[in-house]
Amino acid sequence: MANATIRQQLHQYIDVTDDKKIDALYTLLQSDMEPKYAYAAEELDMLHGRAAKFLNGETKTYTVQESHDKIRQQRKQP
Repeated sequence: MANATIRQQLHQYIDVTDDKKIDALYTLLQSDMEPKYAYAAEELDMLHGRAAKFLNGETKTYTVQESHDKIRQQRKQP
């Protein structure tokens, strides 16, 4: 059975099943739904700082093509 079909059937089942079964499914899947990684405070500060610089126009941005070109140029250098 295709994953898309399984997802659709699960959605339909969840919409009509009783609360006891919903609680059991949630308990079973809860650990998989939690994020596997948490950013350290220093990492968050760096990311927020970069975002602020971008939003204030203080930093240059690059298109995907420009980024690829820059990487290729750096690889060519000895």
